[in-house]
Amino acid sequence: MPTSTIRSSAARLATRTLCVAAVLAASRPVHATDGYFSNGYGIKSKGRAGVAIAQTDDAFGGANNPASVAWVGERVDFGVDWFRPDRSASRSGPAAPFNGSVESTRENFFIPELAYARPIRDDLSLGIAVYGNGGMNTTYPAGQLNFGPGASGLNLLAGPGRLGVNLAQVLIAPTLSWKFTANQSVGVAPIVAYQTFKAYGLGSFSDLSQDSGALTDVGNDHAWGGGVRVGYLWNISKSVSVGAQYSSRVYSERLDKYRGLFAGDGSFDIPQSGGIGIAWQATPEVRLAADYKYIDYASIDAVGNPSSNPGRLGQTGGPGFGWRSINVFKAGVDWKVSDHWTLRSGYSFNQNPVRENDVTFNIVAPAVIQHHLTFGITYATGRHEVTLAYLHAFRNSITGESRFVALGLAPAGTRETIEMTQNSLGLSYAYKF
Repeated sequence: MPTSTIRSSAARLATRTLCVAAVLAASRPVHATDGYFSNGYGIKSKGRAGVAIAQTDDAFGGANNPASVAWVGERVDFGVDWFRPDRSASRSGPAAPFNGSVESTRENFFIPELAYARPIRDDLSLGIAVYGNGGMNTTYPAGQLNFGPGASGLNLLAGPGRLGVNLAQVLIAPTLSWKFTANQSVGVAPIVAYQTFKAYGLGSFSDLSQDSGALTDVGNDHAWGGGVRVGYLWNISKSVSVGAQYSSRVYSERLDKYRGLFAGDGSFDIPQSGGIGIAWQATPEVRLAADYKYIDYASIDAVGNPSSNPGRLGQTGGPGFGWRSINVFKAGVDWKVSDHWTLRSGYSFNQNPVRENDVTFNIVAPAVIQHHLTFGITYATGRHEVTLAYLHAFRNSITGESRFVALGLAPAGTRETIEMTQNSLGLSYAYKF
C-alpha cells in the first residue's frame, strides 16, 4: 500500500480520536474495579468480566492486546457505560466525638469509549482505542464530627468542608498490528495519557505536608504522559488461541498543585501492567476464555508508599496510599445462541490493593472491590452489532487502626472501615465496514 494511503488512514484515525478524547475528558471516567483500572475495555469484554487478551471480536486491541487488531477487519466500536459505585467510610472507638460514618454522595457516571481498526495490507492493520481509568473519586459531606464550640461541622478526616478526591485518566492508544505468519501477530500501541486530579477537605493534614498550600482545595490539576503497550497473539489451532500483553509505566508530568500531597513533589505516573490469556472454542457455539493480569501499583510512590513512611506528604519517599501490586484473574464465556444473538458471562477476582494499616488515607479512595460478576448480550445483523453488558461488583470492606492513633490525635482502639459495592450497565454499537 502506498505511503500516502497509510498516512491518510492515520490522519483520519487521529481526527476521529481527538473528538472522542475531548468527550471522555469531560466525562470524568470512574472505574474503581481492578484498583483504579477498569474491569474491562470494550462493552463485549465487560460482558465477560474483562477477558480480552486472546479475543478478536472488537477493535479495542489498543487497550487490551495490540496484536489482536490484525484479525478484526475494519470496524468501529463506540460504547457508553453507566457506572454507579456505592462508597462509605466509618470510624469507631473510645473517643465518641471522633466517631462517625458517611457515604459518598456522587454516585452516577457516564463513561464513553471508542475504538477503530482498519487493515492497510493483508498482513498489516492500524487501529486506535480511547478509554478511561479512574476510581479515586469520592464526595463526602461535611458535618460528621463535632469537637465542641469552634470545631463543629468537620468532615470524617477532621478537615473543614466537604471531603473527597477525583482522579480521571483518559488514554489514547494508536495501534499497529502485524501478522508475521499465517496464525501469529504482534502489535504495538504508544499510549498518550491525560489525567486530572483534585482533592478537598484534607486540611487536617496540613502540618504533615511539605507544602500545605499544595495539599488540598486548590482545584483541578492536569498532566500529560506517555508509555507503550505491546502484544502477541497466536492462533494455535482453529479452536485454541493464546495471547500476551505488556504495558509500560506511563510517565507523566507532575501534578504541581498537589506537590504537598503526592510523594515525589506531585509525581503520579500510571503503573506498568501485563497479562496473558487463553481462549478455547469448545463447540461451534461456545467459546471459553481466561486472562491473568498483574498491575504494579506498588511501584508508583504516590500510590504504593505506605502511609506510615517517615517524612512529610509530598516528599520523595514520603507517605502514600499504601497500595500493594495486585494479581487479577478473569474467566468468561461466549455462547452464540443463533446467527443474530450471542450471550456472555464472566467472573473476575483481584487482590485488594489496600492494606489494613492504610485505611485512613484510603477513606478518600476506597478501592477495595475484589469479586465481579458480569453478563452480556449482542445482537448482530449484517454489518451492525448492538451489545449490552452488566457488571455487579460485590460489596467488600476493610477495617484497620486509624492513622490518627499513631499521630497521637486519637486514643488506642480507634478503628476505621471503608466499604464499596458497584453496578454498571454498558451499551455499545459497532459497524463492520
